[in-house]
Amino acid sequence: MNNRLQAPVLVLNANYEPLNVCTTRRALGLMSADKAALVLNGRGYIQAVSVQFPAPSVIRLDRMIRRPHPEVKLSKQEVFRRDNYVCQYCGRQASKLTLDHVIPKHLGGLHSWDNLVAACPTCNHRKGGRTLETANMRLLRSPMAPTASASYIFGHYVARYQEWAPYVEGW
Repeated sequence: MNNRLQAPVLVLNANYEPLNVCTTRRALGLMSADKAALVLNGRGYIQAVSVQFPAPSVIRLDRMIRRPHPEVKLSKQEVFRRDNYVCQYCGRQASKLTLDHVIPKHLGGLHSWDNLVAACPTCNHRKGGRTLETANMRLLRSPMAPTASASYIFGHYVARYQEWAPYVEGW
């Protein structure tokens, strides 16, 4: 039962915009406090001593929440995800990727979305601390910050929870 209370639940704003993901326990608390309503019960029921609660998969907040436009935080895993786990020099999908600074840090390159790419160890070693021109290498795609769309932010959940797709893909 404890694992069922930790299962992820998609939280929608009052206008059905995807906001975040919480646990089933948190979703049940929001629903019992009349702050959220059940949209989709795709997981059956949770039996308490004398009552059954629907195990929510998607809930919607009763009041509209205003929040700043989300941004994807720069991290090694997010760079790999942005680049589809493919080396940006040779195009191979490697099991062990590394980060490469397109303009090396010692030449003034920044640790930013537009200067970091996923690279296989072979290509990263071949490029070394040189620029693309000096190393005679090209990028498959110019690096840039990913857009913080709902399908990007919640996309890895949708692969596992197909019932979330209609609520995520429209945003």
